[in-house]
Amino acid sequence: MRNRYLDLLRALAIVRVVVYHVTGWATLTLVFPAMSVMFALAGSLMAASLTRVGPAAVGHRLRRLLPSLWVLAVVFVPAMLFSGLSVSPGVLLWLFPVADPPANHWGALALSVIWYLRDYLWFVLASPVAFWLFRRAPLMTLLAPYLLLVTIEVGIYPAPPVLREFGLYFGAWLLGFAHHAGMLRRLSGRLLYPVAFALAVGGGAWIVEHPGPRGYDLNDNPLGNALWSAAFILIVLGRAPAGVAWLSRSRLADRAVTVLNRRALTVYLWHMPFVVALTPLVDVVGWSHQDPVGLAVRVLLVFALVGLVTLAVGWVEDVAARRRPELIPGGPAQSADATIRPDAAAAARPGAEGAARPGTEAAGGAGATVGRAVVPAQRTARGQRRDQRSLIVRLPLSAEPSSTRDAAGLSETVTVLSPESALDRTR
Repeated sequence: MRNRYLDLLRALAIVRVVVYHVTGWATLTLVFPAMSVMFALAGSLMAASLTRVGPAAVGHRLRRLLPSLWVLAVVFVPAMLFSGLSVSPGVLLWLFPVADPPANHWGALALSVIWYLRDYLWFVLASPVAFWLFRRAPLMTLLAPYLLLVTIEVGIYPAPPVLREFGLYFGAWLLGFAHHAGMLRRLSGRLLYPVAFALAVGGGAWIVEHPGPRGYDLNDNPLGNALWSAAFILIVLGRAPAGVAWLSRSRLADRAVTVLNRRALTVYLWHMPFVVALTPLVDVVGWSHQDPVGLAVRVLLVFALVGLVTLAVGWVEDVAARRRPELIPGGPAQSADATIRPDAAAAARPGAEGAARPGTEAAGGAGATVGRAVVPAQRTARGQRRDQRSLIVRLPLSAEPSSTRDAAGLSETVTVLSPESALDRTR
């Protein structure tokens, strides 16, 4: 079963990224460091896959990552080639972006979000080795990216940009490993909160002392970003609630979270071209870039246009994940965990032949009839002793009870199939 709290975090991160790119509000990066959160969630999923299938998880992740990029490339690479991009072997990087793929003057901005897939790809490829090290020396493995970033930022080691990215975001990825392993959840409050506070203070101080061209924007300050984001991740994952029951009570919110999770790559990859395309319209209409009405309209237009693209090509993510393609994910779901047999449902109806009478409990095996336990209406101490002498339950040697009481604790029962049988019936 999916963790809806993690789904909610991912949905909020996607929305925050889009709103930030439309508005440019640096404060949003401090309030919710979305990119680090997305890498941490991805790291947790990668650790789960490595635990389940081993190094084959790399292929599974790439299968889900690359098709959405290829759809984007089919549209934009020919457009860039027709508008000035020279043909070179580097164009093949749009198929497997281990480095920044080439782009022309407008494509470099409209498709600038490709860096996320580049880093994600490297982190996936490095994960089998990193996971092996993490299971043997978790603390040192967690600290390594942050120590690397410190040596780069203070000038001790003038590393290439790819190593700076490892220092910045691979630490968040490894915190996802720690979340999957349960390390963050097991940390006591007396340790977790002081560590998070120290990281936040250190990151905040570095940001204040080293402001970037956009002020206190985390994207301009790798070390401040890494420390501040680590503190945020420790809190939101280390003290994650057991569930978000309120979400299931709102059909609209629940559906929105599902759609944003099932279409996360499509929304992320396609929103920036629309942001770039709509920016000149602000000047045409006469709205200021800081005008609340103009910004609100731009945000709504971007989400509307991304929604249209998602309807057109979002199903590619379903195919990549080997799910049944859906136009809008999150429709009425059929439970595959438990299925009620028609004959058992009929037996549970009052008055039906073979129905369990009030005060009785039936237990059914696979193709076997099981005796019932007789329970008196009044349970006095003497009656309880008499029941213990007269209680008779007849079970065939080859049968195992598979019935259970209903959720309300009533005596009428239904038969629940095993998960394997349920899956067979829903295929």
